[in-house]
Amino acid sequence: MKPYAVAYQQAFHSGVLADRKNIAYEHLRTCTLCPRQCKVDRLAGETGFCKTGEMARIASFCPHFGEEAPLVGANGSGTIFFTHCNLRCIFCQNFDISHEGAGQSVTPAQLAATMLHLQQTGCHNINLVTPSHVVPQILAALEIAAADGLHVPLVYNSSGYDFVTTLKLLDGIVDIYMPDFKFWDSEVARKACEAPDYPEIARLALLEMHRQVGNLECDADGIATRGLLIRHLVMPQGLAGTERIMKFIADQISVDSYVNIMSQYRPCGRAEEYAELAEYPDRADFNEAHKAARKAGLHRLDRPRHYFVRR
Repeated sequence: MKPYAVAYQQAFHSGVLADRKNIAYEHLRTCTLCPRQCKVDRLAGETGFCKTGEMARIASFCPHFGEEAPLVGANGSGTIFFTHCNLRCIFCQNFDISHEGAGQSVTPAQLAATMLHLQQTGCHNINLVTPSHVVPQILAALEIAAADGLHVPLVYNSSGYDFVTTLKLLDGIVDIYMPDFKFWDSEVARKACEAPDYPEIARLALLEMHRQVGNLECDADGIATRGLLIRHLVMPQGLAGTERIMKFIADQISVDSYVNIMSQYRPCGRAEEYAELAEYPDRADFNEAHKAARKAGLHRLDRPRHYFVRR
């Protein structure tokens, strides 16, 4: 695989990566990494909403072939699924990971080794799934991995519930941002994840991500090298506020934004607690979401496809 001029390698050689890592770890002493602002001392073993202390935990890692086309290519996206989450939607399809804590604690050296292993298998990128609550641990691992030759793009794959102050620590380090924009309505966000501020936080987060990396760029083979890729999950009864979200992306970010409108919502976890979340969206809901995107002027839409995971 041809090495890219990835952002974190430049940050590593300039010393910026080490400085950002140190600043991020200081945030753990009274944790303010995410919008939950728990202010617990995670370095002393205390845990807040994300249930994570000093060490990151990972549930699984593998070359993944179900991600967006520019990430998958021929060899897959090198996904690392982090345990726990700072959003914890009650309908999460990975409920055992995000809510129940399935996974194992890893040191920065072990996490770095995982990144390098995925690169060695031929993965086109390192795809950090649900990373918002473990940014310091990721930076520490990345410093080790960069020194040992990691050279594929780094993907920050988050719920969109990201604090701008923390995102600024990743400026010049992350190559590709892949956030969700889940809900436009604060009441839906309150019911789904106890985060009525989610819509406002997500808007600010996506604007900051785009400021850092711009629109999605791909190489001659169609593989993503840098930029913003936005996900949006179609929900039953129009609960996601798709039309408003598509208009925001087109008007406030860019009509050239790469957007994946996702159809795989199903009522998992505790979704039955709210009747509206216990339903399934239908094909008409998905078609209307695509119409809303095109009406807003968006034209770079990911195509749904069948996939498998190679282990």
